[in-house]
Amino acid sequence: MDYEFSIGWMFGGLVVALAGGLIVIFYKQIADGLAGGVSSYEKVKLFGIIAIVLGLLITSNLLPAILTWLVQLMFKI
Repeated sequence: MDYEFSIGWMFGGLVVALAGGLIVIFYKQIADGLAGGVSSYEKVKLFGIIAIVLGLLITSNLLPAILTWLVQLMFKI
């Protein structure tokens, strides 16, 4: 698969990374309102960090290449 930069992927990835950043910033309010409080603070922050990393991968348009590699690895294509 050839690498090709795309403006659409860039903006989509920035939106995902921004959402992850907002989750990390407001993790206490999100955990209190949705996830049951203090016991899930770290889980909510972890989900936010994962969203940021995925957003950066989407922004650079590397996510399709990584997913293609994983499918080829799993199914020996």
